Amino acid sequence: MTLMAACSKPPPPEEPIRAVKVTTISTSAYESAPEFSGEVRARVESRLGFRVAGKITRRQAEVGQHVQPGQVLAQLDPQDYRLAADAARAQLAAARTSRDLADADLKRYRGLREQNFISAAELERRESTYRSSQAQLEQAQAQLASQGNQANYTTLVADVAGIVTAVEAEPGQVVSAGSPVVRIAQDGARDVVFAVPEDRAARITTGSPVSVRGWSGGAELQGKVREVAASADAVTRTFAVKVAIDAASSPPLGATVYASPKALSHSGAPVIKLPTSALRQEGNGTAVWVVDRNTMTVRSQPVQVTTADGNEAVVDAGLAPGATVVVAGVHVLSPGQKVSLFKDHGGAAPKQSAEAPQSVPAPTPVVQR
Repeated sequence: MTLMAACSKPPPPEEPIRAVKVTTISTSAYESAPEFSGEVRARVESRLGFRVAGKITRRQAEVGQHVQPGQVLAQLDPQDYRLAADAARAQLAAARTSRDLADADLKRYRGLREQNFISAAELERRESTYRSSQAQLEQAQAQLASQGNQANYTTLVADVAGIVTAVEAEPGQVVSAGSPVVRIAQDGARDVVFAVPEDRAARITTGSPVSVRGWSGGAELQGKVREVAASADAVTRTFAVKVAIDAASSPPLGATVYASPKALSHSGAPVIKLPTSALRQEGNGTAVWVVDRNTMTVRSQPVQVTTADGNEAVVDAGLAPGATVVVAGVHVLSPGQKVSLFKDHGGAAPKQSAEAPQSVPAPTPVVQR
């Protein structure tokens, strides 16, 4: 019997009971709100260009300069347009001379007609010649006015007060009519422009409030949505949103700001939140370990995470208040494994019962020689 007992396999060691950190599920208020990075822009930004073609000889406008209506921004070489105006002026003088001659002939032929020295047909021809000369005179006058305007168009002036935000042409460059030369952000209303993804664009409506804070600090501003893009951007597939803010207190043009639409905020709503350390990947979804307080074993529970609130994950489904969830060491557990609740070393040691007998160490035996 002794030999058989010595040959039998020793029993397998019991699986160690792991100590885990847990948290009890409860609802708490959602604290953070979604923010989007945006830029301060002028509501109206004009690209000004010459109305005629030519070579730029001077450019007085500089980026960042504040301009007033009528201030000269750039100039073209006006020589060709001045020559054209001189030619139109000469044509006007010739047309006026022809008209005056036709007028004198008409008066003379009317006197001859009264004396029956000429026929009525001859008088009508003289009247037609006069009307033709008068029309040529009017045409020459219009041509001179047009050429005069062309010469004036060689000077580009600001039509509104604003800030020069870009210069798109330099002296010596030949530009065509209408080509942008200077870009001006008009004084007045300001917009905050930011982009939102497709799944959130439908929830932002015109007139809804938006909080705006500057990247470099400053007081928080309140604005309202003025415009939501009708279609997504071809590259980013996001929708542009424009928020009207007070121009007097707005950050400078081009400043980076953070916009928080109230329509997308869930601040104050009761939600279930978990530390991200409690989550683990299981198949194609997310799961957590739930501790059974009666058996002190763990089981896997699939959950659905919707968003994040700071450093915590917001769980939409799968957990109920009162459940005990493991928040540390989730990757070393297995279903049905026994666990114990981790106690911090800095915590108070468990008190010993008063009725528990004190253990007395056995005396050391004396060996007789």
